[in-house]
Amino acid sequence: MILTLLGILIIYVLMIGWLIYGFTKINSFEYTGSTPKTSFAIIVPFRNEAENLPILLDSISKLNYPIHLFEVILVDDESDEEFRLQSSAFSIQIVRNNRKSNSPKKDAITTAMQYVKTNWVITTDADCVVPENWLLSLDNFIQLNAIDMVAGAVTYDCKDSFLHHFQQLDLASLQGATIGSFGIKKGFMCNGANFAYTKSFFQKLNGFEGNNSIASGDDVFLLQKALSQYPEKVAYLKSKNSIVMTKPVNDWKSLFYQRVRWASKTSSYQIAFGKWLGILVFLMNLELVYAFVLMIFGIFPSFFLGTVFIFKFGIDIILIKKTHHFLGNNKMHYLLLSSLLYPFFSIAVALYCLFGKYEWKGRRF
Repeated sequence: MILTLLGILIIYVLMIGWLIYGFTKINSFEYTGSTPKTSFAIIVPFRNEAENLPILLDSISKLNYPIHLFEVILVDDESDEEFRLQSSAFSIQIVRNNRKSNSPKKDAITTAMQYVKTNWVITTDADCVVPENWLLSLDNFIQLNAIDMVAGAVTYDCKDSFLHHFQQLDLASLQGATIGSFGIKKGFMCNGANFAYTKSFFQKLNGFEGNNSIASGDDVFLLQKALSQYPEKVAYLKSKNSIVMTKPVNDWKSLFYQRVRWASKTSSYQIAFGKWLGILVFLMNLELVYAFVLMIFGIFPSFFLGTVFIFKFGIDIILIKKTHHFLGNNKMHYLLLSSLLYPFFSIAVALYCLFGKYEWKGRRF
């Protein structure tokens, strides 16, 4: 048991260390001041978001970008009440989702593509707020790089609660792994709340064909398909000017189902690195939980378990701190408590994925 835990720890520390190295390899990008040239369609799938959509649209209205170079396409996925548009200075329309698969969001993006008149599309979520230089930074990045797909960063708008800060630390670790994997040329993950690609590239990849039976993953599977076929056309935009802010959930049940939804995609990853990293993280957390239970019954030495936790905690904090700083967050809160809870939470999520269903947006999957 001790040798197994020690072996997993060594591999885990080396892997996270590799991701930290990759994180530093991705240079931060500041917009260059070039004249905007790229036209964008901002696609926003939504369901029952009457409270959040006005906030998102208000942030879009404040974009530092010529209004004739972007349009907004809202895709209504069977909301209970119709969302009515107010007058707007920029082009905006609402279309109804044409459901064809088990994935409402993939259907929504596919539906929106029929209305896109621009070369580039960028997806975000209805509960997000976009920064004023979002499109400007992306445009300048595109002008300097021969690419067809760009992944960007997402962070939470946290209140002063343990639940919110727990989510922020978890998201920081995911964002750190995302950036780090791109830095070592092993990209496998992105976030659909800040994800851009050309319409022609989407069509070239045959959209979501091949994975539309999986309810989530409109971002990850499209990214992995692109990286598998045209890795030179995909890049990560590490820019403080393009970080999209979204809302954390407000109860543990919703958080659990959200993480189950995210974790359920891992077994279908097309890129082996993503699968092996997921397995390694699972094994590291499983061994910690198992050793803790054995320690309670006096079977496993507490000193050794504490030492293993300190090493894991130490390497995790380096990656999380780097990411936290990049995301522009304030001081990290509840760091130790979150790290103690996380192995139990993640194992519960992983095990539930094997047998249980989850609820999201009033539906069961």
